[in-house]
Amino acid sequence: MSQSSLWQIHTQTGDFAELCNGLYQRETAAIAKGNFVSAQAVQLRIASLPYYINRTAHAMMEVVAQGYSPLLLDTQNASWSAKQSKKSPWTDQFAERHVSGDNEQGNDAEYAKTVRWYLQADIAPGLVVPVLLADHIIIDCIDRVDVQQNRIRTNVAGWFSLTRDAYLNDGQMGCKRLLKPNKKIMISACAGHCWQGNSKQLPIIPTLRELLLSCSINWKNFKKPLVI
Repeated sequence: MSQSSLWQIHTQTGDFAELCNGLYQRETAAIAKGNFVSAQAVQLRIASLPYYINRTAHAMMEVVAQGYSPLLLDTQNASWSAKQSKKSPWTDQFAERHVSGDNEQGNDAEYAKTVRWYLQADIAPGLVVPVLLADHIIIDCIDRVDVQQNRIRTNVAGWFSLTRDAYLNDGQMGCKRLLKPNKKIMISACAGHCWQGNSKQLPIIPTLRELLLSCSINWKNFKKPLVI
C-alpha cells in the first residue's frame, strides 16, 4: 500500500476528523490567549494551522496504525494517554548525591551515564529528546551539537552544557534538565504527566509541536528517529 493510500484512508475516518477538531479547538484557544506583536503575526499563525494540524493528526494515526508507539491515542482530547506512575520517572536520574571513596553514586553516576549517551557520535540534530521543566517533561529536539565545548542546544530549551560542574550545578542549569531518554521518561513526556513532589497532578497536554515530534520517536532505538 502506498503512502498516498494510507493518507487517504486516515483522512476518511471519523477518528481523523475528531482528532483534527480537537487540535483546532486547542490551537485556536491558545491563539486567542496569545500575546502577539502584530495582527500579521496572528494571521500567519492561523494560516499555518491547517498544514500542521493535518500533518500532526496523520502522523499520530499512522504511528498507532503501524504499531510504532506504546501510547494510546485519545482522539477526543487530541492527545496521547498512558498510565501515570506513582512517582516521577526522572527520580532515578537525580538521586541524592553520595560519593564514597572512588565510587560514583547518585547524581555523579547518573551524570556520567547521561553525558556518555549525548556525547556519542551518532547523536545528531533533529533527534527527539526529553527536557525536565520543574514538575513535568517536555519533548524537544536537538538543533545543534557543539563537540568542541561539550554542549548541546535544543530548539525550545536552549543550551545544555555536558561538563561535570555545569550538569551538577542546579544554579547554573536553572529549572531545566536534559534527561537521558528511556521508555518511562518518554511516555511521561508524550502524555504530559505531572507531579508535585511525589504526588500526581493533572496532565498537561503537550503542544502541537510536541505532538508532532512524538511521532518521530523510535521506541526501539531512541537514537534513530522515525520518518513519518
